[in-house]
Parts: sequence; C-alpha cells; structure tokens
Amino acid sequence: MASTVTGDNLVSLSRSQNTTNSAAVIAPRRRIVSRDAGRAIEMLGHAIEYLADEFALECMSRQESIAAGMHPRVVAIEILKKCNRVVYLSCPEAPTLSERVRGWLRGQRA
Repeated sequence: MASTVTGDNLVSLSRSQNTTNSAAVIAPRRRIVSRDAGRAIEMLGHAIEYLADEFALECMSRQESIAAGMHPRVVAIEILKKCNRVVYLSCPEAPTLSERVRGWLRGQRA
C-alpha cells in the first residue's frame, strides 16, 4: 500500500475498499499551465531533485548525524513540493471533452 506525507498527515494512495459508489471516484482534471507557471514548476522540480540527491549521498556517506526529528533537507524538500503543488493548482483546469462539445453545440444554436 502506497502512502505520502502531506504536512503532518499520512495519506493513503491506495483505492478505497468500498468502491460500490463509482460516482464518488473523480479523475484528476488536467490544467492549463502558463509559460511562467511551467517555468516555476520546472525550477522547483530541479531544486527538489538536487536536494533529494544531496540527501541520498549524505545518507550513504553517513558523515552527518542529525538529532531526533526530520532532517533539514527533508523539510526543505517538503516545502518545495508544497510550493510546486500551489503553483500547479493555481493554474486553471482544462475543460473536458464533454464540456468542449457542449460549448461548441451551444455556439451552433445561437
């Protein structure tokens, strides 16, 4: 079972055991990412990757010993991931195919 940490909460990524109500399951919508938002997401992604690589190398060499609590690099990675989500979720959602067809049909009737 996969899980992820969001803030101080552990969220399960597995499907719910109760899948009788299929209408409750909503697929994530695509977003229209502007050039600036795309560049910000790209830069945040590179920063996250860099910190993750540095953390992995540090763990392999075991040169530093950090007291109880989260490692500062892990905290920094979590902050960057949160910023990445904020930038992405601030982009407008792309219309679905059915929404585009409905809009086109409405335009034909007018």
